[in-house]
Amino acid sequence: MRVLIFHTVPHPMSASFLSRRFRHAAVALLALCAMGAQAATRDAGQLEAPEWSDEPPALARLLESGYQAEVNRQPGIAAASYCAAARDGSVEGQYRLGRLYLSGQGVARDNQIGSTLLAIAAQRGHEKAQSLVVAMASAEKLPDCLVTGKAPAVLMAAADSGEAVPQEVVDRFVKALPADKRRHAQMVQKLAPRFSIDPRLALAIVRTESNFDATARSPKNALGLMQLIPDTAERFGVRDALDPEQNIRGGLAYLRVLLKLFNGDVSLAAAAYNAGEGNVARYKGVPPFAETQEYVRRVMAFYRAPRHAEVARS
Repeated sequence: MRVLIFHTVPHPMSASFLSRRFRHAAVALLALCAMGAQAATRDAGQLEAPEWSDEPPALARLLESGYQAEVNRQPGIAAASYCAAARDGSVEGQYRLGRLYLSGQGVARDNQIGSTLLAIAAQRGHEKAQSLVVAMASAEKLPDCLVTGKAPAVLMAAADSGEAVPQEVVDRFVKALPADKRRHAQMVQKLAPRFSIDPRLALAIVRTESNFDATARSPKNALGLMQLIPDTAERFGVRDALDPEQNIRGGLAYLRVLLKLFNGDVSLAAAAYNAGEGNVARYKGVPPFAETQEYVRRVMAFYRAPRHAEVARS
C-alpha cells in the first residue's frame, strides 16, 4: 500500500488519522451524501481551469491535464490525472477527484469515496471542498488508485513535459485579481512581447517580486512592480521607478538582457534578476543564498518551462 504524505499533517491516509480528523469535520457540517452529489454535479457545469499556484510543476500539469480531459469530455482520463495528483499530495487533486466520484463521471459513482476525498480536502483548507463536504458513512473509503499502483506512464510524461504554464490558467489568475492589480498585470502582458519576452514569464517575475503592487518598496530600496534598485533603474533609463509603465519597461529590458546572457535559461535569468548576474557568474549557477533559491523556486513553479519560450517582438 502506498501511503500519502502531506506537507501539513503526518500520515494522513491512516485509518486512525481519518477517523480522528476527518469524520468529525465532515459530520459537524451535517450534509447529506445525496445533496453533495447534486452540488458536485452542478459544480461540474461551472468547471474552471486550475489556479495558477506555485506547487510543484508536475502536480500542476496533472491537474491541468485532468481539466483539459474534462473539457474534452474524457472523464476517465480526468479521473486518472486527478488521482495521480492527489496521490502525491495535491489538495486540488483530492477535491476534483472527490467531485468526480460524487457525480459518477469517469468513475463508478461512490458517495463514500467522494465524501472521504472532499473531507480530506476540506480539512486541508480547500474552500470549495468545504462547501461540498458531506457526512461520511461508518467507515472511510479511498479509491484504489490512491493507495495501490502508480499513474500511467503517459500521465507522468505529461507531468514532466517541461512546458510553460497554460495560458488559460494565467488568464483565470489575471481575471480574479483586484482591479488595480489586474490593470498592472494586463500592462505586463501588453508590454512583454515588445521586449521579445513571454508574457507568462514576465507575469511570474512580477508576481514573485511585488505581487502586482506598484507601490512596493523593499528594505534595499527596490521599487515598484518589478522591484528596480536605483542602479538598475538608471541603467535602463527609468526616471520614476514608481510609475507602473516605466517600471515595467525597465524591468523587462533588464530581463531581456539576462535571458540573452544566459541563453534562455529561466532559472539562471531569474537568479540574476534577484541576486545580480555577477553572483550567478561567480557561483556558476544559482547562488547559495536562501532568498535567491526560494525566489528561483517560485518563478520556476509559476512559469515551469526550464527555457524561455521567446516570442516575436511586437
